[in-house]
Amino acid sequence: MNPAAENLLGISAKRASGKPLLPFLDDDETLKHVLASALENGQTYAHELLLAPSEVHANERMIECRVTPLSRTGDPDYLLVEMIDVTRRMRITREHALQIQHGAGRQMVRQLAHEIKNPLGGLRGAAQLLERQLGNDDLREYTNVIVSEADRLAALVDTLLGPGGPPNKQPHNIHELLEYVVRVVEPQSGESLQIVRDYDPGLPSIALDRDQFLQAVLNLVNNACASLDHQGTLTLRTRASSNFTIGDTRHATIASIEIEDDGPGIPAELWDSIFYPLVTGRAEGTGLGLPLAQELISRHGGLVEFESRPGRTVFFIRLPLIDGAHAHGNR
Repeated sequence: MNPAAENLLGISAKRASGKPLLPFLDDDETLKHVLASALENGQTYAHELLLAPSEVHANERMIECRVTPLSRTGDPDYLLVEMIDVTRRMRITREHALQIQHGAGRQMVRQLAHEIKNPLGGLRGAAQLLERQLGNDDLREYTNVIVSEADRLAALVDTLLGPGGPPNKQPHNIHELLEYVVRVVEPQSGESLQIVRDYDPGLPSIALDRDQFLQAVLNLVNNACASLDHQGTLTLRTRASSNFTIGDTRHATIASIEIEDDGPGIPAELWDSIFYPLVTGRAEGTGLGLPLAQELISRHGGLVEFESRPGRTVFFIRLPLIDGAHAHGNR
């Protein structure tokens, strides 16, 4: 083991000496077959695996393994296993995909708004004109239904479009805003929901639009509470990260606001479309909360992303701390 392998696996070469490799890599079954195939066939194989958080590494990591058979006698008698941490590369790729998804979703919303609101206005006006010609109150009930449903659909489209205009940014203490969100959701959840705060006290004030930020966080927190059925643990966490890239822009420092729940997780089939409008995994869901949160945070130059598995789902709000203090590049 070289020093890079010691760091990646979280164990010294001295402690690892003489012990099996696979337990250090979460006993990955596919890697076990890759190792056996490399020895048997004398060919090089590659494999990617996901390492769970450990005492040394707090977050999941995606590892690319390359297994090469080596020989001193003609037949393969030992293997060279090269491991590369590709978590950052995959995160950047994922962020680009999220931004593309958000752009496509925003275009879809605009088209929906155009296709729905114009005929709705005509439908509502025609129903009101018809109501004036009707002398029967029972018949007017039907026109009232038409007007009411037209108004409901118009409100739905307005929700899809979200608050208009650029954000009115003012310096705010992010923790005071999160506490406001807690005060809003606590009465709805009762004692069955445990809310845990894990705040970074050194986080400075952030220039943002209070109403837009609160709406985005409320959408994410309400989604987490619904996933938990208001029973379980909701964790609100804040951290600062340095040299962090959002899209094509590298920021010296960003704030990361995390909303974590210990619910069942997001179904894997929704991962690639979760930020599209009208996509939801719940029968009672509208599919509007996440795309609206993404839209509101993107107006601040930020991004919403997520990680999910059964027992742990985290939505991350990434926000630049200082406007204009950035350069182009990679993490």
